[in-house]
Amino acid sequence: MNFARSFNNWRKYRQTCTELGRMSDRELNDLGIGRADIPYVARQAVK
Repeated sequence: MNFARSFNNWRKYRQTCTELGRMSDRELNDLGIGRADIPYVARQAVK
């Protein structure tokens, strides 16, 4: 069960990173996110 949860969390993290990474700097700025903040934001989405 723990492995499945960890795997799903990893998938959610990667999907969030990918989606945010595809956004332009202007779109990210509109959301209040810097490009360097993407990993942090993605980790917060998993919690």
